[in-house]
Amino acid sequence: MMVRDAFSVPAQPVAETEGVTVRWLIGANEGANNFHMRLFELQPGASTPWHQHPWEHEVFVLDGEGTVKSESGEHTIKAGSVVFVAPNEWHQFCAHPEKPLKFLCLIPATGACLVPVAQSDTTSSGDC
Repeated sequence: MMVRDAFSVPAQPVAETEGVTVRWLIGANEGANNFHMRLFELQPGASTPWHQHPWEHEVFVLDGEGTVKSESGEHTIKAGSVVFVAPNEWHQFCAHPEKPLKFLCLIPATGACLVPVAQSDTTSSGDC
């Protein structure tokens, strides 16, 4: 068993973004073979890249407010919201312009990364 303070894990900047960090709370280094847990922190007005990937992920919003966008629309999220992102679904998380957003994101252990993908002309503008 491993127990530690989440904030003892260093925050790393997310590629191709400003104001977004990720903490890899549980992963391969901790012996997690099936799932990895990450903590994302978005500063007010910041957003993750508009992207997709072949794995699903599950999100639990811990604090703050924002929106999650997909090709089917956008939804307001806040502390207590849960989000399921299906494999290959285009998506983006955006913090409220005046409030930060903090969420846990769980992903399968295989292919575990955040890969920014070039924006498609037929999808979201990527602006938050």
